[in-house]
Amino acid sequence: MRHFRALLPALVLLGTGCSTIGGGDEADDAPASDRVVLVTHESFVLPKRLERRFEEESGYQLEVRASGDAGTLTNKLVLTGDNPLGDVAFGVDNTFASRALEEGVFAPYDATLPAGAEQYALPGDDDHALTPVDNASVCVNVDDTWFADHDLEPPASFDDLVDPAYRDLFVTPGAATSSPGMAFLLATVAAYGEDGWQDWWTELMDNGAKLTDGWSDAYQVDFTQGGGKGDRPVVLSYDSSPAFTVAGEESTTSALLNTCFRQVEYAGVLAGAENPDGAEAFVDFLLTPEVQAALPTSMYVFPVDASVQLPAEWARFARQPADPWQVEPAEIGEHRDEWLREWSDLTSR
Repeated sequence: MRHFRALLPALVLLGTGCSTIGGGDEADDAPASDRVVLVTHESFVLPKRLERRFEEESGYQLEVRASGDAGTLTNKLVLTGDNPLGDVAFGVDNTFASRALEEGVFAPYDATLPAGAEQYALPGDDDHALTPVDNASVCVNVDDTWFADHDLEPPASFDDLVDPAYRDLFVTPGAATSSPGMAFLLATVAAYGEDGWQDWWTELMDNGAKLTDGWSDAYQVDFTQGGGKGDRPVVLSYDSSPAFTVAGEESTTSALLNTCFRQVEYAGVLAGAENPDGAEAFVDFLLTPEVQAALPTSMYVFPVDASVQLPAEWARFARQPADPWQVEPAEIGEHRDEWLREWSDLTSR
């Protein structure tokens, strides 16, 4: 998921590359049986106390190798399938998971799921190769204060976004360069069908929609509630975003819950891992109540454990869609490249 997590500057420090937990180069020097190598995206972050807890309780040293977003991560895992980059991977989401399964990237591991997590299991994953860890929904967000100041009702649906009343007001990351952008494309495929989403996108672009390379540019630069001096009060972001724009007792933004596409992130033991036992231990660790409770404030996503209590502002302002748009993973795998080519043709005219 590439996304709302960039809201807090601390995440910029993560960058890309390799980091180790537990003392300098010790993890690199440790025997394979004594360490667990996690391959993940660049926005993986957990409190250090939890990473140390895993090491203390499991006896394994944790090495984190992070770069790119969910798409980049999946591509790397597929390309290195015969010589895996580590033992366990986290961050492949439901928009890319079918490709990873088809390529045999993950080994079966039937982890014990916490309460409520079964609803996030990947359809078609009969071998239980991927374990759901978190979820968040990509949704159109609006700046409520901007619309109040301009005496204009904010848009409320996909159809409204192509209404001339909202010309030049919407900004979204592109589907070809962004994980949330891809999720938004999938939401429109689900909403308008395989034969109708193209016409909607043509109308959207004709109505002055702006495309950016990634979520950060769209939200932090162009959005009127972002970090800069943006001039677009409608943006593609997340259902959790309003929890981060609270002023006083109210949020200044809203997520349009009828425009959402749910992303689920998974963890899995890599096929051919040098330390499969350690990999399984880390998957189990991600499902513990302590880690699940840390996900909202660490990675700005919802836990899959239904028993976990959300932070107060999340419970009040980060409302989740009751019925988000969905496209089956197998269908995404079959049509992703075709849809992206069509989308690129439509948006580059």
